[in-house]
Formats: sequence, C-alpha cells, structure tokens
Amino acid sequence: MVFSSTTFLFFYLPVVLAVYYLVPARWRNVWLFAVNLVFYGWGEPVYILLMVFSITLNYTAGLLVARCRETQPKKAKTVLVWDIVLNLAMLGFFKYYDLFAATLSRIPGLTVPVLNVALPIGISFYTFQTMSYPIDVYRGDAEPQRNYVRFGTFVALFPQLIAGPIVRYKDIADQLAFRAGGAEQFASGVRRFTVGLAKKVLIANNVGALWDVYAAKAPGELSALGAWLGAAAFALQIYFDFSGYSDMAIGLGRMLGFEFLENFNYPYLSRSVTEFWRRWHMSLGTWFRDYVYIPLGGNRVGLARQMLNILIVWALTGFWHGASWSFLLWGLYYALFLMLEKRFLGKLLEKAGVFSHLYLLLVVVLGWVIFNLTDLGAALGYYGAMFGGGSGLFSAFDLYALRSNAVILLLGALAALPLGKTLYWKLPERARNVLTPVLVLAALVLSTAYLVNASYNPFLYFRF
Repeated sequence: MVFSSTTFLFFYLPVVLAVYYLVPARWRNVWLFAVNLVFYGWGEPVYILLMVFSITLNYTAGLLVARCRETQPKKAKTVLVWDIVLNLAMLGFFKYYDLFAATLSRIPGLTVPVLNVALPIGISFYTFQTMSYPIDVYRGDAEPQRNYVRFGTFVALFPQLIAGPIVRYKDIADQLAFRAGGAEQFASGVRRFTVGLAKKVLIANNVGALWDVYAAKAPGELSALGAWLGAAAFALQIYFDFSGYSDMAIGLGRMLGFEFLENFNYPYLSRSVTEFWRRWHMSLGTWFRDYVYIPLGGNRVGLARQMLNILIVWALTGFWHGASWSFLLWGLYYALFLMLEKRFLGKLLEKAGVFSHLYLLLVVVLGWVIFNLTDLGAALGYYGAMFGGGSGLFSAFDLYALRSNAVILLLGALAALPLGKTLYWKLPERARNVLTPVLVLAALVLSTAYLVNASYNPFLYFRF
C-alpha cells in the first residue's frame, strides 16, 4: 500500500485515525502495532513474519546488550556483533542474493541458482532503523526498551516504514511512551501530508512521464536536447517523489503525535556535492556518518585515511540504494567528487559564485543517469547522446515535448526552491488563516482527481 492511493487515503488512514483517537491512550501503541503490520503485509502478507523476526531480534539484542554492558562488556560486544551480522545477513539475502548469484554464474564452470527472491518493501530502511537501536544502547546513547509493543511500534511505524526518513529509536523514545498531540499538531500534519501528496502526484508523476519517454529511446534516437530534457525531468521526478513521501511521512507522524526529523532541505540550491549530501536524504547521510564514517576514524585521521573512509562510506551508500552494480558505481562517482572537494575543489567552489551552483546541478543530473539506467551500456549510450553523439542537437519531437511540458517543468523548478515557502510566511497571519484551508482542500481535490483518472503512479523508492 502506498500513501498516494485512494485505498490509503479513503479507507486505511481514516480507519486508523478514527480508532486511534477513540481508544484510551494506553491502547494506542497496541492499535498502531497491529495496523502497522497490516500496512506492511498489504501486498505480501508472508513478509509480516520477516518484520516480526526483525523486531524480536533487535528487541532481544537491546535487552541483552543493556544487561551486559556494565558488568560483561565483552559479552555485550559479542551480542551486538551477532545482531549486526544477522541484520545484514537478512538484508543481504533478500536484497542482494540474486545479484551475487547471477554475477558468480558468469564465471566459467560455476553455476549459482538464482532464486528470484521478492524484495520486502522498505527492508533497507527498517533494517538500518532496527540495527541502530542496539548500537545506541551499547554506546549508552539510548535506554533499552522493555515493552515489546512499543519497540514493535517504532520499527513498523507505517508513516516512515517504506521510504523513510530513517528514524532512530533514541530520537522518538519519549514519544513512544507519551504523545500529547493536540489539534494544532494534527492540523500541521494534515498540511504537511497534503504538500507531500501534491509534490508526488501533481509534479513527480507528470515530469516522470516525460523522463520515461526519453529513457525508452535507443541512444541513436536521442538528440542532445532530448537527452538533457529527459535527465532534467528525472532529476525533478526523484526529488519530488522522495521528498514528497518524506513530507507525507512527517505529516502522518504529526497526526499520530510523533515528530520526525527533516529529510530534505532544498538540495538543488547547493553549491557543492558536499553540501548537496547534507541536504538530500539527510537521515541516511547522518546514519552513515554516525555508524560508519566516524567509527572508521572520520576526519580525525590523516588525509589518505579520510579519503579511504569516504570511499568506503560511499561505496556502501551507493550499494544500499539497490541490487545492481550500477548503484555501486553511482556511489563511487559521488565519492570521487567528495574527495576532490575535500582536497582542493571545495576552496575553488567557495569563490565561484553562480558557477558553483551550475557545477552542482551538472554533477547531480549526470549522476541521476547512472542511478536510473542500471544497465551500464544504456547509461553510456545516454551520456553519448547528451554530448552530441545521438541523432543530432534536437528534433521536432523535442521542441513539442518542451512546449507541452514547459509549465510543469517550470513549476517543478520553482517548487524546488524555498520561494513559495518564503512568500507564504510573508503574508499577514489573517491572510494565511484564510488561504491555508483553501490551498489544502484544492491540493487534496486535484491530487485525488489525478489518482482516480491516471494510471501512472510509480513509487521510485519501492526498490530500496
């Protein structure tokens, strides 16, 4: 089940909220735990067992680590190591087994059966969430949760389960025990959810359709203008798809009394790759920083070791995104620019003015081609077309596509900036009080009309 569906909007969510606010406060986590599992198992009920296993594994590990941390530190560390191994083994089997099997089978004389394992939705997100909990308990950054239902509610919390943001236990531990809620927080959640829904349905889906047109073309059929137009459309699609889902998750959390950390901060405004990754998917970036980069030594070591640390972190970051070697290449692509910026390029970008923004946009748009065209040959062919190696500079179809999509592309470009937010908050409070419900209602009506009439409603982060 996805948020941008009529089933979720008009059946699941109203029922969840109605019962949640009707039952006594002490039963709300029980209700959430139950409906979280229903949400997760909507498409593949068998994977509810996997979710329950993950919850039980990490709940138990947290208790054992806490019990042994002070008196038996070696045993606590052993428990933690085994917990991490089991979590990564589960993620590795379901997400990467077929990739490794197919790769090894290319070796002459070696055949490893491909099992065509179905990818459990959101496994990359909730594995990182659950794995961080016993690590934080071991470090003394979080107290162990002794209530199984509360911990299960944290792991399977449906607003952020399938696409983040990656919520760490220590950030919402107090909220699991008590949530004051209130009408103002609930209304804020509705507004935030609606913004995310509009971003996903009205912008991401429409620019995504344009990208699909160009992605389906053979390199020899692509003109330079068409290739750049398609890549720009995908850059907008993935931003509004993913940030839209993060907005919806934050909004849904507020409706239930939770406050999640932000996941995006206008990343296309960045002036360097380093800044971009501080603004894009911030919960993933901070996770890798806190649990991989800093333990490896971070910036506290020599330059050569810093470069190695960046390389390791970004190889893992790329591979986290999908079971394809192209994702590893994508991660290494960003590692290269991050290392260059740390060594000398960063100082040049600080003085480059507007050219630093153009540099960032060029790097990111080119990077999205590797990200989405997981076949390396197709990606190289697309790059060739972008730089004049396709069917020419432009075609009549490209001009038609540009005219037909000019409004949505311009809207997407403007919405990727804080312009609208700035103008909104400059309005007098009385004007905002009148305008806000009108805008929310209009966005809900338009989004619902689109969902009812359109068959194109992809969710890019299902594969992660």
